[in-house]
Amino acid sequence: MQTSSDRHEYPAHWEADVVLRDGGTARVRPITVDDAERLVSFYEQVSDESKYYRFFAPYPRLSAKDVHRFTHHDFVDRVGLAATVGGEFIATVRYDRIGPDGTPASSPADEAEVAFLVQDAHQGRGIASALLEHIAAVARERGIRRFAAEVLPANSKMIKVFTDAGYTQKRSFEDGVVRLEFGLEPTDRSLAVQQAREQRAEARSVQRLLAPGSVAVIGAGRTPGGVGRSLLDNIRDAGFTGRLYAVNKALPQERKELDGAAGVPAHRSVRDIDGPVDLAVVAVPADDVPEAVAECGDHGVQGLVVVSAGYAEAGPDGRERQRALVRQARSYGMRIIGPNAFGIINTSPDIRLNASLAPQMPRPGRIGLFAQSGAIGIALLSRLHRRGGGVTGVTGVSTFVSSGNRADVSGNDVMQYWYDDPDTDVALMYLESIGNPRKFTRLARRTAALKPLVVVQGARHGSGPRGHAVRATRLPHATVSALLRQAGVIRVDTITELVDTGLLLARQPLPSGPRVAILGNSESLGLLTYDACLAEGLRPHAPLDLTTGASAADFHAALSRALADDTCDAVVVTALPALGETPADDATLAGALRSAAAATPSKPVLVVHVELGGLAEALSAAAGTAPQPAPATPARPEAQATHPAPPDDERPAVAPTPATASTPATPQGPATPPTPASLPEDAHLIPAYPAAERAVRALAHSVSYAQWRRDAADPGRVPAYEDIDERSAAALIDAQLTRGESLTLGTEETCALLGAYGIDVHRALPAPTADAAVEAARALGRPVALKVTAPHLRHRADLGGVRLDLADEEQLRRAYAELTDQLGTPEELRPVVQRMAPRGVDTIVRAVIDPAAGAALSFGLAGAPSQLLGDMAHRLIPVTDREATSLVRSIRTAPLLFGWRGSTPVDTPALEELLLRVSRLVDDHPEVVAVSLEPVVVATHGVSVLSASVRLAPPPARDDLGPRTLPAY
Repeated sequence: MQTSSDRHEYPAHWEADVVLRDGGTARVRPITVDDAERLVSFYEQVSDESKYYRFFAPYPRLSAKDVHRFTHHDFVDRVGLAATVGGEFIATVRYDRIGPDGTPASSPADEAEVAFLVQDAHQGRGIASALLEHIAAVARERGIRRFAAEVLPANSKMIKVFTDAGYTQKRSFEDGVVRLEFGLEPTDRSLAVQQAREQRAEARSVQRLLAPGSVAVIGAGRTPGGVGRSLLDNIRDAGFTGRLYAVNKALPQERKELDGAAGVPAHRSVRDIDGPVDLAVVAVPADDVPEAVAECGDHGVQGLVVVSAGYAEAGPDGRERQRALVRQARSYGMRIIGPNAFGIINTSPDIRLNASLAPQMPRPGRIGLFAQSGAIGIALLSRLHRRGGGVTGVTGVSTFVSSGNRADVSGNDVMQYWYDDPDTDVALMYLESIGNPRKFTRLARRTAALKPLVVVQGARHGSGPRGHAVRATRLPHATVSALLRQAGVIRVDTITELVDTGLLLARQPLPSGPRVAILGNSESLGLLTYDACLAEGLRPHAPLDLTTGASAADFHAALSRALADDTCDAVVVTALPALGETPADDATLAGALRSAAAATPSKPVLVVHVELGGLAEALSAAAGTAPQPAPATPARPEAQATHPAPPDDERPAVAPTPATASTPATPQGPATPPTPASLPEDAHLIPAYPAAERAVRALAHSVSYAQWRRDAADPGRVPAYEDIDERSAAALIDAQLTRGESLTLGTEETCALLGAYGIDVHRALPAPTADAAVEAARALGRPVALKVTAPHLRHRADLGGVRLDLADEEQLRRAYAELTDQLGTPEELRPVVQRMAPRGVDTIVRAVIDPAAGAALSFGLAGAPSQLLGDMAHRLIPVTDREATSLVRSIRTAPLLFGWRGSTPVDTPALEELLLRVSRLVDDHPEVVAVSLEPVVVATHGVSVLSASVRLAPPPARDDLGPRTLPAY
């Protein structure tokens, strides 16, 4: 697009779609010579006041010289970016590199003047802030380190854009102009500001979809039946509080309504609707979707739910059709759920939107659901809503999103919405792929600090669904799961486990620890529960058998005593039906359990029942799922972060309210156990399960999550080691990547790079001959080790490729001869000589930047534990000091480091420091894509890195720490 005289090709990687403050989208791209007419048209729509603020004088129109200057850029010293909607400019930003005297300059000058202009109709949408993020990223890429801007004092909006950005700034006032100067290196504050803006914008974009004031169903059939008509009927039957329209291009001109849809205006086109349309639900054949999207864009529709199939799930042609759909919708500032989506639901009484293929509206509640699969979405809604048969009941849903091919709106966007949604307390997600894993873990960590996030992942052992564009991971699934858990995600394996865990977290407080009391009227069921607790890593007390003759009063008394016990953190009640038991007996038992639990509302209670239909119904007898009043009994600090989300499912019971004078809760129990009718209708629910292992597994997830919450409150810090030479490391990396290709560093370069971060690698000298080996030993100092470095023998001491403690020349020559006689020629073996390190435990330290999981640090013991048993632990980078400590202790073979069976403990603090230094190296330099230290000998004092390799690659043009962008299409 640029002329041949320009210094750089058009930088296509600067193009990006961004979400604005109001939830709409805009396209950011470089300005080129082809934009002259667009620039003139844009400028004509800017008010005189805005022009005055930009040029400090009346400037009614741009001259030909101005247009040439503002559209001809070299993309190095002069850069202009535009924000566009519908192909037209709505805002521009540019920088010009300047020297110390303020005149135009070229590299190595590292300062530039920056200026903005935003169309008045679009001011207040956060466009300038988004453009500042993008122009700053461009400037850093081109070697510019500082921006300067001159602003009139009256232009408070633009001053606020700069001052709120979070960069380190200087401000001066001279000649009636405010001059701002600020560095472009991201700071903690600038990143926090950027991520807060991202959250607000993306949450608002999802809110516009879930809480529309008006909805049009495009493709609604003239008679009942078909997908489009079903969607229309479901929206109408759910009692949608806004305006509803039907759109069918085959509708005769004289028809104003559809058959059987009285009161719903019908039109041939969205353009014919008199009034705004916030959301369009598109259910027409894929070939007709572009026309429908164009009509929606022209009418100002804010978002789309595309139910139509025939996109990426259908193959390469469908994938290209999907990309075109996203590009078209974003050009109008619209976001898309789908295509191939099942739909969305919002049960808020102010909205009541069921724009889905689910024929029944779920009960309002406080559990958010996200499913990439329509079939799984149906299963989730059904499981949470139905009654009868196993672990059932009724639970409440706040919002439901089925994203289909998630071409645009993804789980990350919905998580941004749930983060500060007052109607959602627990988030359940079924994911088949994670499009932006780094962002997902960042958002998950923040969300999980406030409310539980439970995830089940499909397609774990194969490629993702055909409709999903995902990065391929090189890490095992177990590693990815471990990294997600570190981010606070409660990772479960099945849909059943997802529901089981969500119900417990939704209505019960978080446990203070792993100690579990077990009581019930079946010794066998109690023992099964005890074994299940041990298998899940909990610490169960011996089961208390109340015998089959136990009454409701007995249960009440036993539960009261267990909850009052300071050595108990949670209680599992097991119950078998007595012979001839009646529904009235079930209701009495339910009331007794709820009344007993009322005395200690800070401890979770679960019920394991077998074929107790009446009890299950009594346990789910709550009338609503609204947030509950705070209990009168003070909760322990660990349990105060409860999550009053409303699960009526899994036959949950109404959880306790404080005992009253009429139903005193004492360790001995009430004389007459209360019935459900004597408890408040808005009491909490107690979840009940048909099998001990399901209840205990849900409890184990709750225990782990509670511990994560406590740890997350004090995550530790990333140490700043004074001996780290970040600039030298960067210079070495730049010198190695001059050709722009990925490579593995040589031995000298590896040692130099690691040395810049205070990591010393034991020197190893090549020994192509026995004489060379002797000379190497003399240079290094004895005793030495002789080992082969051929790839097929590397780190294989079991094959005899290593000889240790060679104290003199004779031993060294004999060892050399043995190696070459047994394993091959020196050319094949590549032997080296290395000074002996102190004896200790051999370990492995690795770091990798995975395209799907992000940057991860791994640790394990060398040899069989890691290679045969897979005993490796992982943490997301950057790693804090507390995380390094837990990393060392989280492998199963960790006791070998701490004096197992009388051995001498090794220097784990030195090992933790090494882990932190490797983490810093990878975090500081995204070009470092892999580091392997193997083996690392951890001795009684200090660590010795005996072998190291480092792989470099050009950094990605944009990463999760760059400016806000939507996935590119």
